[in-house]
Amino acid sequence: MVLNYIWTGFFLIAFIVGVVQLIIFHDMDIFPKIMAATFEYAKTGFEISLGLAGVLTLWMGLMKVGETGGVVHIFSRAVGPFFNRLFPELGKDHPATGAIMMNIAANMLGLDNAATPLGLKAMKEMQRTNSDRGVASDAMIMFLVLNTSGLTLIPVTVMVYRFQLGAADPSDIFVPILLATSFSTLAGLISVALYQRINLFDKVVLAYLGGFIALIGTIVLLLSGMSREEITVVSSVTSNVLLFSIIIFFILLAVIRRVNVYEAFIDGAKDGFHVAVKIIPYLIAILVAVGVFRASGAMDMLVNLIRNVIESLGMNADFTGALPTAFMKPLSGSGARGMMVDAMNAYGADSFPGRVASVLQGSTDTTFYIIAVYFGAVGIKNIRYTLICGLIADIAGILAAIILSYLFFH
Repeated sequence: MVLNYIWTGFFLIAFIVGVVQLIIFHDMDIFPKIMAATFEYAKTGFEISLGLAGVLTLWMGLMKVGETGGVVHIFSRAVGPFFNRLFPELGKDHPATGAIMMNIAANMLGLDNAATPLGLKAMKEMQRTNSDRGVASDAMIMFLVLNTSGLTLIPVTVMVYRFQLGAADPSDIFVPILLATSFSTLAGLISVALYQRINLFDKVVLAYLGGFIALIGTIVLLLSGMSREEITVVSSVTSNVLLFSIIIFFILLAVIRRVNVYEAFIDGAKDGFHVAVKIIPYLIAILVAVGVFRASGAMDMLVNLIRNVIESLGMNADFTGALPTAFMKPLSGSGARGMMVDAMNAYGADSFPGRVASVLQGSTDTTFYIIAVYFGAVGIKNIRYTLICGLIADIAGILAAIILSYLFFH
């Protein structure tokens, strides 16, 4: 429903701005430009989606190898003690516990197709023991905010889009995204913990959170002492080494468990191709809407307004070209994806706004969509403070994404 309003709004605003430019400024080319944009962006959307097929097929195949090799199970076991502290009302033997941990693990690996069914299963199991069927329980809220914060270890789709749009090193945003999404998750988790009065000084919680924060702090501290050129080199090498190491780990784990690696890869690769095909109408729809919005001049008006406000405060405003992605991210995943692609098209995949948009896309998840789907599936009407904590996570992730982009790329 939100995307429907956004999509329609782009066309209506573009028409109104176009009429104003035609009548007041006598711009006779404005509507030819708008119509040309519809064809141009439709073609761009199709070409990008078609190009996604190969790379997405590869990564979905590799993810399937990891999944069948037991990576999700290993992740869920590793975070089990920590999650037991975050969901005290469920207890260790609650039917939802396994689904919760496996959902988070699947999300971290970018396995959306596996994560959503597991998430819905977890919500249904939590609803069975919910004392008030119309009101979100504490456990549901913690689970939803962890989902909306979007902690992701492997931002596959962002890297795939960067590759398709001609980035010299598509994975150079890997480390910034990992850090930004970590800040988002920490902010969301801590905000919910404060609402629910969860003891953040518990030994187990401190061990996990403290280790996580120490790791992030160490990375930022090391990078802050380097020059821009050194950061670029270290980020690029580290990102590619980590990604290839993950691939090797997936394969070795599958071999150890006597999984037929080739068949598992083919099985996942088939899903990757189907996903790429399914994306085509959605990507074309949002890109055409963004295209007419930009061709009418409305996008430039919005970005310039924000740029002027930021510059009046004495701040650097080079990131403003990527802000439409930030505005769209909490509302619509496909809308934010379209804005990211538009930023890379307009400024270049390796431009500063293009990179900021990429990091923003991976920094958090689609808060309103996740809340609507997950709570809607179990009939929850009163979501309590879920949206507040989800937006806190979004804001933290977006701010971290912008700051880290300056550290890494500016």
